[in-house]
Amino acid sequence: MNDTATDDWFSEDRATFGDRLAAARESAELSQKELAKRLGVKPKTLAAWENDLSEPRANRLQMLAGLLNVSLMWLLNGEGEGVEPPGTEPVLTHDARQVLLELRELRGDIDDAANRLARLEKHLKRLMEASLV
Repeated sequence: MNDTATDDWFSEDRATFGDRLAAARESAELSQKELAKRLGVKPKTLAAWENDLSEPRANRLQMLAGLLNVSLMWLLNGEGEGVEPPGTEPVLTHDARQVLLELRELRGDIDDAANRLARLEKHLKRLMEASLV
């Protein structure tokens, strides 16, 4: 269902970063406590993000997008792949929601592993350069 009343529901003019984050978290059927645990932050930190009192760092933004299955740009400004406006979401079975949550968690794990790999490669490169001096 896409009509003009819901097309811009999460646009930058109508919603804040915190609004979009809360909507994506709720769409993923995660509590603040559950999402905070998956991100490795305190629940009060996540609550501050949702209440627009603070903003996450870039690496946490990337993790959020992956875990919530939305694009980074959608989280930031409402453009791109995000969640459907209230009342327009497809109905998923409990099993389908569980699989979707597991996929999102796996995507977050993969992002974490990729970041760790990049840090290790950088560290190895510095060690190799230092041994040549």
